[in-house]
Amino acid sequence: MRLRLPEEHPPEPPTGYKIAYPVLSHNGRRAGFTGVSLGGGLPYGVLDDARCVYGRRHRCPSRRCDCGFHCLHSRDEALGLTCLTEHRRAVVLEITVLGSYIRYERGMRYARQRVRTARVGPCSCGRTADRFADAGWGRAGWRTVTGSCAGCAADRMSISFPGFAKLAGERLTVAAAPGAPTGTPPPTGGTVPELVAEAALLQARLDWFQTELAKVIARDDP
Repeated sequence: MRLRLPEEHPPEPPTGYKIAYPVLSHNGRRAGFTGVSLGGGLPYGVLDDARCVYGRRHRCPSRRCDCGFHCLHSRDEALGLTCLTEHRRAVVLEITVLGSYIRYERGMRYARQRVRTARVGPCSCGRTADRFADAGWGRAGWRTVTGSCAGCAADRMSISFPGFAKLAGERLTVAAAPGAPTGTPPPTGGTVPELVAEAALLQARLDWFQTELAKVIARDDP
């Protein structure tokens, strides 16, 4: 006797939330996202179908495999994943679940999705991000980008949020989470003991300079 899962027929496609990294193609002509776990090696578009990460020829999602897109029911729970050290620079996606899906207690595994909104956290300096900048890593053919402010992205390849959304297509919306005001200076990198040590070193060098200057003045006086 084969176990059959209960079927749902919702009046509207379900909404879910997940975290991902924005990516740009190597030639800068396409934009998409990549997952943070098993699907990290398979970048996907704003409207895309799931593929089995193990290369098996079955339809996703399969009950005998863990392939397919994954999402959570709660936005807050997805946002909480960005507190993990390895996911601090990820964005939170609001998606529409399309096609067949399997529902779990915390989320769903499904066949097809449309990314509606990408929520970008503050820049690493704490200020509100207004663009995506090269993150310094990626995958073959794809460059990973992260939210950045104009000041921190000055020396890196970057693209505006509207520019990224235009490349991604399908009416994607990119929204920035509020950070520190734009005029706020970036935080300093030193701790109090480090700054005290630097000040002591500078004072010692100044004392040495004044001593040497006094010697030169005394020698040159008639």
